[in-house]
Amino acid sequence: TAHLEESEIARATIETVAENIVDGIISPLFYFWLLGPLGAALYRAINTMDSMVGYKNERYLYFGRAAAKLDDVVNWVPARLTAGLLLVSSAALGFSARQAWLMMRRDAHTHPSPNGGYSEATVAGALGIRLGGYNQYQGKTEFRSYMGDPHEKIQRFHIRKTVQLMYTSTFLGTLCITLLLLLGEL
Repeated sequence: TAHLEESEIARATIETVAENIVDGIISPLFYFWLLGPLGAALYRAINTMDSMVGYKNERYLYFGRAAAKLDDVVNWVPARLTAGLLLVSSAALGFSARQAWLMMRRDAHTHPSPNGGYSEATVAGALGIRLGGYNQYQGKTEFRSYMGDPHEKIQRFHIRKTVQLMYTSTFLGTLCITLLLLLGEL
């Protein structure tokens, strides 16, 4: 981060929080609902394996590719559920649910991950910012497609708004899972 402007650090933070709403919150809740505590634990093991070895390099090429593909499969439904929760959260918080919907529909598929773009594009639309662009990964510059339109320059207060979206989506997701579990008990 030593060579990044504040807006680029904020962008990286927003992208990380947005993508991890799926990986760290909604997916484990989804698999808890589907398969109980074992399902949540298995999901976290798959996601952690992807985080540890899911790189496109010589050392982890085959094992890493398998881990990444499995992670893509298990996150497919939760990523789309998360986008829905983010849309509802955007409306509840007074952000632009309409722009969130439009950017999700237009830009989610441009992300290198078949799932990561759903949360990132939805957050970008809700906040009126543009995510994506040039990033440094292990000393190499890569370009990731833009998501959202730059109605506002990204600033640190957008991080707080992203966290508000995360908390609200977490509350709504937990509420939905709780209701589904209670209905299953009847």
